[in-house]
Amino acid sequence: MKILGTTKVIGLFGYPVEHSLSPLMHNAAFEYLGLDYCYVTFSVRPETLRDAVRGIRAFNLRGVNVTIPHKENVIPFIDKVSEEASFIGAINTILNSDGTLIGYNTDGRGFMASLAEAGIPVEGKTVLILGAGGACRAISYYLSEKTSKLLIFDIDKNRLERLVADLSAIRSNVASMKSLDNLNNIDMLINATPLGIKDSDPVPVNISLITGRMTVCDLIYKDTTLLKLVSAKGCKTLNGLGMLLHQGVLAFEIWTGIKPPVDIMHMAITAKNSR
Repeated sequence: MKILGTTKVIGLFGYPVEHSLSPLMHNAAFEYLGLDYCYVTFSVRPETLRDAVRGIRAFNLRGVNVTIPHKENVIPFIDKVSEEASFIGAINTILNSDGTLIGYNTDGRGFMASLAEAGIPVEGKTVLILGAGGACRAISYYLSEKTSKLLIFDIDKNRLERLVADLSAIRSNVASMKSLDNLNNIDMLINATPLGIKDSDPVPVNISLITGRMTVCDLIYKDTTLLKLVSAKGCKTLNGLGMLLHQGVLAFEIWTGIKPPVDIMHMAITAKNSR
């Protein structure tokens, strides 16, 4: 890939971002298509988020992805927010359209595409999501359309109840989970917390409560300790690599107006993740 004076820059705002596979995925697609773009990461501390968003205009970035912990907090600094992202209350993609910053959310659609790709049905299932942050908001918006019952747990009770209230305004099958003491009726468990990014992180749920009939997903895009432990109990598992891929495909189209080579993007992230 050649970086020229004309190269359009796309980035990732998050903290931390060093572990991200997004540069590999997008730069592989840009190079394959011969597009004059590059994708880089920006480590943005929470207290500098406003200045970072201003920098999108100042440096004429084409756009950015937004990840933990900024997906919700970035919204006040954006000029326009898509209807979908507005309801979700979180964004993961920003387009700089001639100085106007437009926010989108491709996470939910990306997650649903990854479930379909893995042959994991959610219709008629009872699903529990751990964590009520931006990622949970995105996937719960779509999961609540399909599942029989959607339960959400978070140690931050105020954040939890806000999300449940928002979803309950349009769905009748959403409720908060008060504790994680009993998981007998859960068909699918989804970790939407950051726990697992570091190998030293604690497992977000008591493994002894997991039964082999459950499907367990982790939005972190590697086989976390959680996934390894439940896999040993016979659970079907899915990490966040497919969600990363498919949300990235949608973001790529927003920035470039071009459908990306999905197979090339997939090879780029799986090659890195298998090392």
